[in-house]
Amino acid sequence: MTLDQLALNLGLSKGTVSRAMNGKGRMAEETRKRILAAMDEAGYTPDPTAQELSKRSRHSIGISLSAGDIRPYFTLFWRALVQVTSERGTRFIEMNEPLDSYARLPDAVLLHSTIEVHERLAFLARRGVPAVVLGHQPDTAFVVPDDVYGGRVATAHLLALGHREIAYVGAAGGQQSDLDRRAGYREAMAAVGIGPRPQFELEGRFSVLGGYRGVRRAWEQGLRFTALFCASDEMAVGAIGALEDLGLRVPADVSVIGFDGLPGMPYDLSTVVQDIERIAMEAIDLAEVLIDGGLKRAIVVPVALREGSTTAPPRSMERSRQSR
Repeated sequence: MTLDQLALNLGLSKGTVSRAMNGKGRMAEETRKRILAAMDEAGYTPDPTAQELSKRSRHSIGISLSAGDIRPYFTLFWRALVQVTSERGTRFIEMNEPLDSYARLPDAVLLHSTIEVHERLAFLARRGVPAVVLGHQPDTAFVVPDDVYGGRVATAHLLALGHREIAYVGAAGGQQSDLDRRAGYREAMAAVGIGPRPQFELEGRFSVLGGYRGVRRAWEQGLRFTALFCASDEMAVGAIGALEDLGLRVPADVSVIGFDGLPGMPYDLSTVVQDIERIAMEAIDLAEVLIDGGLKRAIVVPVALREGSTTAPPRSMERSRQSR
């Protein structure tokens, strides 16, 4: 007996019978029991090859990023998404245009959390299309690295080395990743009795050039620090370039730590590493759950500190140790 014959005998759709067999989807328990009983009575055994193929998703999932979001981090994230979706047979759609310009939308859409994300969420809700936000966003389904913890552990690493004059390099403007990493920085500083110091929070615009300009401008205007926590590896690279051009040595004069864990950096950077592959997988999993009528979830993916050669104790402590 084939699956088609079994469904015909029961007067049900092939999809309903398949979902009962796989334990997926919503249906009355009585219907599920009737299908399983009919399978037993007919001696029906699923074809393993067909069963494996049936597990492959036929959903379409789009991703909508804000203008200017294609940076090294997103290139890696994009590759991870393509890998996950190709393995599952999911159609992956790049959505570069405004959402309201598409005549037909995918089954679900991934959204990067930016200032205008609320408008896109509202539009998708009106169209009945599930959305997963890539970033912390209350009252939505979202997947996010543990940015607050990452900011805290990066700053705590510098504090443990003996630094107290620690500047933060981020991007003002309300971006979620900056808000959370900045909050972690402030929490770690407050834990050792150092309150808010606005002059130590520099503008880096989440780019190499922004990190360079923000750090160089601050130093030339007289701000002195022994360490920098940069909220992205790109800003950290720019910051190190600025310090070197100013005649300062990293980490002998100023320590620098980044965030992301990007490969191929020009320095052996101390950084907070994101699990980009897991974030992509969790986002696709959550999108497929929503497509099937499942509940919204908030998923926070752990991050980890990786010590490189760009952080060390401040010079004052080194001299103190050498004089003992």
